[in-house]
Amino acid sequence: MSGRAFGTCAGVLAAVGFYVLPSGSYRDLTAEHDPSGPSIAAMRRDDALRRARTRVGDFNRDTLIAEPPDPKGVLTQDEVSCTLVRHAPGGTSLKFDCAIDDGEVIRVKYGHQPEIHAEVAATRLLSALGYAADRVYMVRRLHCRGCPMNPFVTMLLLDAFGQFGRDMPLATDKVQRDFEWVSVERKFDAAPIEDETREGWAWWELRDVEAPREDLDAFRLIAAFLAHWDNKADNQRLVCMDQPFAEHAHVCRDSVLMIQDVGATFGPTKVNLSQWRHVPVWADRATCTVSMHAMPYRGATFSDAQISDEARVRVGTELAAFRDADLRKWFANARFPQFYESTDDGKDLDGWVAAYRDRVAQILNADPCLQ
Repeated sequence: MSGRAFGTCAGVLAAVGFYVLPSGSYRDLTAEHDPSGPSIAAMRRDDALRRARTRVGDFNRDTLIAEPPDPKGVLTQDEVSCTLVRHAPGGTSLKFDCAIDDGEVIRVKYGHQPEIHAEVAATRLLSALGYAADRVYMVRRLHCRGCPMNPFVTMLLLDAFGQFGRDMPLATDKVQRDFEWVSVERKFDAAPIEDETREGWAWWELRDVEAPREDLDAFRLIAAFLAHWDNKADNQRLVCMDQPFAEHAHVCRDSVLMIQDVGATFGPTKVNLSQWRHVPVWADRATCTVSMHAMPYRGATFSDAQISDEARVRVGTELAAFRDADLRKWFANARFPQFYESTDDGKDLDGWVAAYRDRVAQILNADPCLQ
């Protein structure tokens, strides 16, 4: 079966209710040899990765409970209108691209799926801690002009049968379909740094990054705290903060590592309270070793690592700085109580706050790390 056909089948299965693991490559590509040598784009990408930083700002408690900035004032409204963009977005979660009135294309996730809630919560925590993150808004009602009943499945089928090039109406522009409680995503405003074969970065590549160890270890520890197990390279992004950035004519002077697509968090079975509060932060607390080997994909690109005590204290202190009221509002804004995944206790805000506090205590309590 071709990769395209497999992706289409996986997407359709997920859309109709079957659990399908996210698609993508989880291989360590360092062993593959290109006899022609690395391209200029690859060398520039590797240079930017080597010099990349992990944070773009300082810790800000208020960011956790605030809506992401919305200069246009459109996506923070209770109701948003847009026109369907005919495009197969890929992956397995229910989503589609839609153009708001000024032409900006936004990514919409819809339906009863945990990624909506996890992405809202995880991106706001990352932003509050000073990391680069996409802006994800929770919208009460989205009016989509020209949308079929299930845009994701329709797009997948059109793509599979080669119908995108034909002028086949899915629904007239006069038809408006409403979707309730969707997430809407705007990408972090920085150009991605990619080459011919790599669109993101793998966690094992942090061994090549020259940033201070404390910063890299803090980044690893945050990923373990969130249980970011779906960490294939496509779910991380290397971006250039230089403006403008031309892919083939510019060496980036200020590159940043970021985590994107954080829908598979707070689990590992995505927004599952009973699992998130029981999966340990540490594989070995005495040596402060973090691991995702017991999670899906046996850790994927995330290599086991010993966290420095400086990073442990910094991350634990910042995570502990949020008030209980902040945490309750954070989980409520992401609508965790409205999503049920395996256990009824997903409704309980107090349970989520307690699980958060317990995971922070695992980081802060006991003796310093043995290195």
